[in-house]
Amino acid sequence: MSAEIVQLVEQAGPYLTAAVGAYGGAVLARAENAAVDATANLGRRILHAVWRRGGEPEQASLEAAILDVAEDTDDADAAAALRQQLKRALREDADLRKEVADLLPAPAAGPVNITASGERSIAAHTIGTAITGDGHHSTP
Repeated sequence: MSAEIVQLVEQAGPYLTAAVGAYGGAVLARAENAAVDATANLGRRILHAVWRRGGEPEQASLEAAILDVAEDTDDADAAAALRQQLKRALREDADLRKEVADLLPAPAAGPVNITASGERSIAAHTIGTAITGDGHHSTP
């Protein structure tokens, strides 16, 4: 298997599980939601790309893998099975490889070291919203 496919699957994995965590088993049927974070929406777009390009058996396998992850988003085996579905699809379809590569952010050009030090500090390579401090109340 090519290193490109391995890299794409490793990079896409967190997006896939975030999408299933946010949208549940209906991730393929639901429209993108502005209230859902960018990570989950990107995962939903990747899953849609894989689903659209597959035949009926591949779509059924992908849906089953999604439902397994939706039942327990902390199940490493279920997440691995979903990544395996992506890997198989990428291996068999060069156009899908390009589409997924175009969707994913460019990988870092070298090692990334992130350090947080001190009370309430945050360390993140990428982040959507981070709030620290006393008295913050989120709005529904």
